[in-house]
Amino acid sequence: MLMKKTNELITKDIRQLIFQIAIPSSIGMFFNTMYNVVDTFYVGQISTEAISALTYSFMIFFMLLSISFGLSSAITAYVGGALGKHKSAMAGIYTSNGMSLFTLVSLVLTLISFLLLKDIFVLMGAADKVLEYALDYTYIILLGIVPMLIGLGANSVLVALGDTKSYRNILIIGFILNTILDPLFIYGFYIFPPLGISGVAIATVLIQYITLIYMLTKLYKTKLFDAALFFKSTPNIKAYKHLIRQAVPTSINMFLGSFGSMITMYFVSTYGFKSVAAFGIGYRVEQIILLPMLGLNTAVISIVSNNFGAKNFDRIDEVIHKALRYGYIMSAIGVVLIALFGKYVIMVFDTDIEVVDTAYIYIIFESFIFFSFITLFISTSTLQGIKNPFIIPYISFYRQIFMPLIFFYLVVHVFELSIIYLWISMFIIISSAAIYMKIYTKRQLELARARR
Repeated sequence: MLMKKTNELITKDIRQLIFQIAIPSSIGMFFNTMYNVVDTFYVGQISTEAISALTYSFMIFFMLLSISFGLSSAITAYVGGALGKHKSAMAGIYTSNGMSLFTLVSLVLTLISFLLLKDIFVLMGAADKVLEYALDYTYIILLGIVPMLIGLGANSVLVALGDTKSYRNILIIGFILNTILDPLFIYGFYIFPPLGISGVAIATVLIQYITLIYMLTKLYKTKLFDAALFFKSTPNIKAYKHLIRQAVPTSINMFLGSFGSMITMYFVSTYGFKSVAAFGIGYRVEQIILLPMLGLNTAVISIVSNNFGAKNFDRIDEVIHKALRYGYIMSAIGVVLIALFGKYVIMVFDTDIEVVDTAYIYIIFESFIFFSFITLFISTSTLQGIKNPFIIPYISFYRQIFMPLIFFYLVVHVFELSIIYLWISMFIIISSAAIYMKIYTKRQLELARARR
């Protein structure tokens, strides 16, 4: 079974592979997003303070995830590369050491978070009832960090094999369970007392452990992971070094992205609370449209890593070309959908005319940036797949922090322009980063081909 999957990724028609991998991944991401929507909906029934507390917790949660994203892509790249070379034993080494590294990282992150959580929330501005809710919720959520990250580690191996259906399936199951458990734990049911916002956290932790059991079962069936050997063997320092070296740039990239969002929010807030609301709503609408494109990321890194290991550079060129073409088509469809229906979607969240108009203008500009986003996504996944991700955090720093600080400061404090010029600045910054990344990635592939 293993050889068949490996051969598919280095021999099967690229178009079929992209759809085979990207579609389940996109569906999984959709249900993961809806999972969070369900939490937000039920927490909103408690109080506004509870919603604020959930927002603080999400920011901590995302920062913890930023490390896992880097390590996850590193495992996919190295396992996929080994499989492309038909070296199953090497793939097994990276699998076992990747899982042990995920376990170690998750334990350390959980411990640090427990020790510093209250101080972090206070620094972020949480106080009184909001702080109480945030601590009640997040202390419980931290109990689910270990199973969540280990489960993501298992998924990264499955992605290297071209399997995105398993994670999709458990995300759908998790969404259904969350829809059932949230109201039961919040309001109580027979012998279960009402737990309020803590009930939402407990439901999430239970689902994380169910997800872990399912993903470990799927991982075991790949024959790349031997549980008995895993507990008996000591870490392979060389494998650790490879994975950490590959993971750090992507993790820094994700962290900078989260920090960059805070910078953007600061400048948007200078235009008033309605502009902040508009930006938040527009961002949600933008993410919904981008979900199918994110599935292409998974397909590209999976196919590229295997074919890089097999030195099939023509297939790497083909997957990049087709992924970009499909991404651009989806971007064009996104532009049309937003132009026609964007305002109606925004009005589901808020009917204030000023908020709706500001958010609509934002998503119109953002829709044209979709073409640049897909270029960045595909380029980043390609560099991860060929184990050359080291430029990624520098580009992230350029587009998330350095250039926004300059452009946004000029727009807000020097020329005192309207908020629309913030959106224009975003378009210029992200487009320039995408153009550079496309040229850089092409050059790195040429160098890798020359070294073949």
